This record gives sequence, structure tokens and C-alpha cells, in this order.
Amino acid sequence: MSRMQHDSSSAANDVANRLLVEAAHLQAIEGNPLTAEEIAMFEMFEREGWSPERRRAHILRRIEGRGCVTAAE
Repeated sequence: MSRMQHDSSSAANDVANRLLVEAAHLQAIEGNPLTAEEIAMFEMFEREGWSPERRRAHILRRIEGRGCVTAAE
């Protein structure tokens, strides 16, 4: 990997990490803190470069697997 590619991917990782920390903080403020498992899931999404559609489908499968009802229902 060239230095420019490394610097670019490093910057993207920094942004993603900052956004995850901010999202976790906002969830905690709302009284719904992220679990360690949820944080690990979001980190995996970033690390593996999942598309937003794939992320959403994965999260929906997890919810359905728990037998939870979403707010929209």
C-alpha cells in the first residue's frame, strides 16, 4: 500500500471512530447505551467495509432473531 493510500485509509478510520464514539455518546444520553457487542458490530462494519444496505439488513436480522418488535410496527 502506498503512503498516500495508507494516510487516506487512516484518516477514514479516524473519522469512522470519531463518529462511532459520538453515536455511542448520543445513545447514552438518550438512555440507550450501546452494549460492548453492539460497539464491536459497528467496528466490524467499518473494518470490513460493509455497505449501508448490508449493515441495515444485518441489524434487521438481529432484531428479528430476538423476537423484538420495531417502533414502526
